[in-house]
Amino acid sequence: MRLGALSSSGKDSILALYLMQKQGHEINCLITLVSKNPDSYMFHTANINLSSLQAEAMNIPIIEKETLGEKEKELEDLKKALEEAKEKYAIEGVVTGALFSEYQKSRIEKVCKSSGLKVFSPLWHKEPEEELKELVKEDFEVIITVVAAEGLDKSWLGKKIDYKMIDELKKLKNISIIGEGGEYESLVLDAPMFKKKIKIIDSEIIEENKNTANLVKKKAELAEK
Repeated sequence: MRLGALSSSGKDSILALYLMQKQGHEINCLITLVSKNPDSYMFHTANINLSSLQAEAMNIPIIEKETLGEKEKELEDLKKALEEAKEKYAIEGVVTGALFSEYQKSRIEKVCKSSGLKVFSPLWHKEPEEELKELVKEDFEVIITVVAAEGLDKSWLGKKIDYKMIDELKKLKNISIIGEGGEYESLVLDAPMFKKKIKIIDSEIIEENKNTANLVKKKAELAEK
């Protein structure tokens, strides 16, 4: 099928896209909602500005729509983006990186249904450790860009998710190793379907407290693999 992929630039949305491609589906465009509300109920905001660079790396067009991020109202902005994707790229369905959030999944499905689109969530209820190991096995280069949980600190920022990190995450208590509860955010710098990789040229760490910090990307560009 011809699909549009909801993308936030993080590991879940990009892995979901990759898995659907492996199944033979065609990803005709990325769809990114840029929320002005950092606490949006529906859409991730960390690294969202790099979604367009990822799209360029994959040679896939992208539709970016701003949203105020107001609860429920942001779904109207999602619907507009989906309608544009249908018109421009003839998509028949949508890929999501939903893992366990019934809130997000049910609302995406409702909006897609009203637009006559099917929904594919290949990561739904996937075992967290299994997903992280799949990223490593498939040669995804994923770094941590935000931490916000006890046991994590600024020293994790910029580190690549590998088997060693997975073991370190498993040792921490009361957190989701997949970051489902917002414990951390990730950014995909490279993946099997990337024609080029993303290189961070300039960045800085902003630390709110001992367990909350953000790697702010000031400049990034595409580089040869």
